[in-house]
Amino acid sequence: MISRILVSLLAGIIVGPLARLLLPGKQNITPVMTVVLGGLGALVGWAIASWGKFADTSGPDVLQTVLSIVLAMVFVAGYGMLKGTAK
Repeated sequence: MISRILVSLLAGIIVGPLARLLLPGKQNITPVMTVVLGGLGALVGWAIASWGKFADTSGPDVLQTVLSIVLAMVFVAGYGMLKGTAK
């Protein structure tokens, strides 16, 4: 489980900024929080994919990746609304 969390945080380096790029408007959050929220999206996306039995594929995990990005977008937007930084 610890390794999955670390891998999710590493994935957050890509997923978080990508989520912010895809969201309309400007999100005034720090780069560290962007990575953390991206990592959270990747971790929750992995958990849902595991629960839904589509995490173990022989090729690239496209559904899991798309789910992670969408969840990261939700987390970034939610954090922006919570902190009042979304514009």
